[in-house]
Amino acid sequence: MQQVRTNRPETMTINRWKAVLERNRQADDFVYAVVTTGIFCRSHCPARRPKLENVAFFDTPDDARKAGYRACKRCRPDNHHRNLNDNTRKIHEACKAICESESALGLNDLARLAGMSPYHFHRTFKAVTGTTPKAYGRSRRLQKLQNNLRNPDLSITDAIFDAGFNSSSRFYEQATALLGMTPTQYRKGGTELNILFAVGECTLGAILVACTRKGVCAILLGDSAEELVVDIQTYFPNATLTAGDSDYEKLVAYVIGFINQPAQALNLPLDVQGTAFQERVWSALRKIPPGSTASYKEIAEQLGMANAHRAVANACGSNKLAVAIPCHRIVRSDGSASGYRWGIERKQKLLNLEQQTAAKHHRDCAVTSDSR
Repeated sequence: MQQVRTNRPETMTINRWKAVLERNRQADDFVYAVVTTGIFCRSHCPARRPKLENVAFFDTPDDARKAGYRACKRCRPDNHHRNLNDNTRKIHEACKAICESESALGLNDLARLAGMSPYHFHRTFKAVTGTTPKAYGRSRRLQKLQNNLRNPDLSITDAIFDAGFNSSSRFYEQATALLGMTPTQYRKGGTELNILFAVGECTLGAILVACTRKGVCAILLGDSAEELVVDIQTYFPNATLTAGDSDYEKLVAYVIGFINQPAQALNLPLDVQGTAFQERVWSALRKIPPGSTASYKEIAEQLGMANAHRAVANACGSNKLAVAIPCHRIVRSDGSASGYRWGIERKQKLLNLEQQTAAKHHRDCAVTSDSR
């Protein structure tokens, strides 16, 4: 049998081979075939490890079988993938039930529908979707509420109950945190929402910083102040936009100072609005220290969703808080810079500034240590 090589980037081959060497049970996105035996296995197979030159990697058992390999009888890769696909189907059905239900479904109800124990269902749901059943349900109800509020034929109270919120009074207690404004303001497209903003210049060009009462809602980068003012008006079409005073301009200066000389963290109150998954991604990004980077796949793996790297990339593209949520620190698996909402040149410049600052910090620490 001739060796069949898959057309994969070298970094993916290295990562998959590492999973085989470590017998990693969490590596579920591939199988490996051994040319000399004609058998394909899962990464954690207890069989003796082959030599790398005798290995071919495949995304699925079907791909390996089409290439002429047969399934291992020890690790039974076919059974695992059938179970994995069955679990995925059950979770998708649970998601559909959450979306179609007129009221919030509890964990026990959802587990019963999936034919799983509550513990197993919760763990499987998070592995497949990247979030918990409760957070997913809340996100879907919020999305339905937002659509309802755009419908002038529904009263605000009807919009709240139709979205699955059982108590309008309890909803109003958390409305500002969920919508960023009251339901009435949201229906009017942000009318009565006051946003302070100021525009400045930094090493990356023009910068605009905008705030609601809750915190910074946007940090935008661009080529001109006029371009950025148009952008913020597009994001909040009916809000009252007010130029900040001298005290507010100090906040802009603080952000510019961080860009020019990155510190350990940009400590600002943020008004972050996104889906449950987006907010998990953005939270993970904020944990990447200046001078360091991570790949889309690494972030996906941190969230327990190894195959969700494209969803991670989409979340990065939806970020309106440049540098505060550092999506510029996400790179491709080979370390090269990928796309960036505010331009690849700005991304590379940010990374260079942070890496230079981090290197200087390490040198200073080394000198201090040697002088003791």
